[in-house]
Amino acid sequence: MGTVFYFKINLNKYGEIKVQAERERKTFLNAAIVYLVCFVLLIAGLIVVNNKLKAKVETRRAYLAQTQKQLDSFQTNEDYLSSGDLDKLAETFNNRIFWAKKMIALGQEINDQLAVSKFSFNNGILTLNGITPVNSNVQELDLINSFIIRLKSNPEIANDFPQIKSGQISRQIVKDTAILEFVIECYSRETQKAPVVGER
Repeated sequence: MGTVFYFKINLNKYGEIKVQAERERKTFLNAAIVYLVCFVLLIAGLIVVNNKLKAKVETRRAYLAQTQKQLDSFQTNEDYLSSGDLDKLAETFNNRIFWAKKMIALGQEINDQLAVSKFSFNNGILTLNGITPVNSNVQELDLINSFIIRLKSNPEIANDFPQIKSGQISRQIVKDTAILEFVIECYSRETQKAPVVGER
């Protein structure tokens, strides 16, 4: 019996090559489209960031221009300070009140027989609200007057508040304890209020 040979011939070889080429072309087109879209998005993002930076720069330029305009308005028109400028400068320094030093001086004049519960400063008047317990062995009015004398004698307080007067005094009962509430008014140099009758 003779030997039989078999041959396999692929008649679709051209078709497979064509399909492969078409697949590669589609893959290339898809990749190109993705890259193009990414490039467009990147350019758009750069444009947005650039516009925001430009807006910030313009805002900063406007702020600097406004600041420079304010500085120019503060500058004198002459090469020297006029007497009016010097008067304003002196008034600014003379009218300043250094409250930290005032509070320290006030604390030095408060003793254990009275307390300042509240203070306020309005229209050039420093108002001190204080309390002291009622004691049969102590004359409360003398205690308040002594406090006022100490305030007047303290240069740190008296320099800015040359007029110091006693205000309203009232007796209260708080938790079964009798206390005397008092007000002391300290008038600064800028106040033009007439002296109160019956100054203590």
